[in-house]
Amino acid sequence: MKVLLVDDSRLARTELRHLLQAYPDVEIVGEARHAAEAREALQQLQPDLLLLDIHMPGETGFELLASLDQAPHVVFTTAYDEYALRAFEVNALDYLLKPVQESRLTVALEKARRKLVASPPETTRPAAAEEPAATPLTAQDQVFVKDGERCWFVRLADIKLFEINGSYTQIYFEQHRPLIPRTLQHLETRLDPKVFFRANRQQIINLKWIAGIEPWFSNTLKIQLRDGPEVEISRQQSVRFRELMSL
Repeated sequence: MKVLLVDDSRLARTELRHLLQAYPDVEIVGEARHAAEAREALQQLQPDLLLLDIHMPGETGFELLASLDQAPHVVFTTAYDEYALRAFEVNALDYLLKPVQESRLTVALEKARRKLVASPPETTRPAAAEEPAATPLTAQDQVFVKDGERCWFVRLADIKLFEINGSYTQIYFEQHRPLIPRTLQHLETRLDPKVFFRANRQQIINLKWIAGIEPWFSNTLKIQLRDGPEVEISRQQSVRFRELMSL
């Protein structure tokens, strides 16, 4: 497991290095003192896990994550306990208070191991402009989603629906429905077509979340998503859907 340490305190980084020596499967691939160094290191080193401080010169750890289009798994290390709720809202694996206790670090690393087995992260990339679209993502990639003051890291595989809502796109995952400033056209170029299907002009569905299919009016289809809404597939896309899902 490749780990990147991000902390403005040299003493804190040294202490983490010392603690991590006890875990043979952990490789510290680099260190960063602030967000700018971390972004460069993430792109070059492609770590599996980020041990991330919150308070750093310039940008905070949260602001660093908000600037990334993709990221490895994250464990926060901080001297402040008031950010724990916010940390878990961005799907951090754990939140370790300084001085970091070996027992708590062991728990955090085990969470990371389980996540890596279930969904190994892909290369982290800086956020891309709307056009041109960046390299397509896989269903196991994590993406950063921000809506107002709330933010999350979410696997694309866990998103069941993308739906136009005014000039924004609404994302359906778990009980959340955040809005992002992206068009469906842009998202379609980023998403894996084997997993995500353009149902109509308004919606893209995750094929893995389909619970039921039934014929609908004018040779169209109606899809029931697991724990989600019904989606009507347009006539043209119904033809494509049948071809895609047939042997």
